Amino acid sequence: MTEPSLNQSSFNQPTWRNALAGLQMLFVAFGALVLMPLITGLDPSVALFTAGIGTLLFQFITKQQVPLFLASSFVFIAPIAYSVQTWGIAAAMGSLFVTGLMYVLIAAVVAVRGAGFLHKLMPPVVTGPIIMVIGLSLAPIAVNMAMGKTGDGAAELFPYADSLIVSMSALLTTVLVATLGKGIFRLIPIMAGVLVGYIMASVMGMVSTDAIATSEWFAIPNFITPEFNLSAILFMLPVAIAPAIEHVGDILAIGSVTGKDYTKKPGLHRTLLGDGLATSLASLFGGPPNTTYSEVTGAVMLTKMFNPKIMLWAAAFAVGLAFVAKFGIALQTIPAPVMGGILILLFGSIAGVGMNILIKAQVDLSEQRNLVIVSTTLVFGIGGMAIGNADFSLTGISLCGLVAIALNAILPQEHQKKEQN
Repeated sequence: MTEPSLNQSSFNQPTWRNALAGLQMLFVAFGALVLMPLITGLDPSVALFTAGIGTLLFQFITKQQVPLFLASSFVFIAPIAYSVQTWGIAAAMGSLFVTGLMYVLIAAVVAVRGAGFLHKLMPPVVTGPIIMVIGLSLAPIAVNMAMGKTGDGAAELFPYADSLIVSMSALLTTVLVATLGKGIFRLIPIMAGVLVGYIMASVMGMVSTDAIATSEWFAIPNFITPEFNLSAILFMLPVAIAPAIEHVGDILAIGSVTGKDYTKKPGLHRTLLGDGLATSLASLFGGPPNTTYSEVTGAVMLTKMFNPKIMLWAAAFAVGLAFVAKFGIALQTIPAPVMGGILILLFGSIAGVGMNILIKAQVDLSEQRNLVIVSTTLVFGIGGMAIGNADFSLTGISLCGLVAIALNAILPQEHQKKEQN
């Protein structure tokens, strides 16, 4: 497949521009990156460090061919919170280490059988709605944050009117810079949105810098050595189904954005292996499991920054900044409405990628088979359908992915029906 000329521009730009773009990618991922460990009781500085080293490992395994950044996986929030409360953080980390090895097993199967069976298993009618769910299922988080609430909407952090002014200023700035910006300014729409949103939030009295002033400049993150508890491991292992399916969707999404088939080169087995080993490596330091970030895919789509070396810069900044205590605290002072405004555009971009897959493949939704697969997948994923019990349940990406795959395998093709008639 021939890449558009825009794709080539990011491969020929000077190092300082790659570094700037890498810093922007880190900003894009940072909100979700630190939110997940804060919710589950883990150290956000450790999460920053393990995201960096995990991304570096992923890029090494995939031979620097895929423009993706790895960081904290939201799929594991509930299981990690339960594991930490039940068995402790160390045991939770041990279970996550083994969970990462599940990816290695899946990667081995793909390496032996090839990625061809995955195309049959997950054609566009399956992958399109799955990718749409990845973006749209995150929509409530973005909207809640934009309105001044926590991501889950459980609590109000800032007044609604003030939050809307801040979030919309950040969103509008990002949109204008991405579409009308020239030269280097077009490379930093997200950073511009954060800056304008942060200034507006400061004017509205949403920003407090007291914690920054009282903190030390440098500090070693609170690393934790994992322990291996069989009960914790058996509890965590089934959760690997969800991020494995999400990983395939993310690889297809970034491939659709860049015009490349990463399931063939470097190969889905390599991307799965990189993701799994990054998760296991993160657990050795007490960090949350890593996953390919849909937010970064949206940023890549907006900025046309397709050079994987940009992610190396993002990873390097993440590792270095993990030890700068004041910087980490400063980033945490960015109010939720600022990030919420930007995430509205990013999550919507992911949904657009999924829709584009259906359009490019000319999936005919007038055929009942296709309509059933797409509609059921979307409602299951966006609606939050859950199947299981209090100990383990399938929901979100994992459930809608399995449902889409199952329906595609079970429902007869239209031409088979015509032959029978």
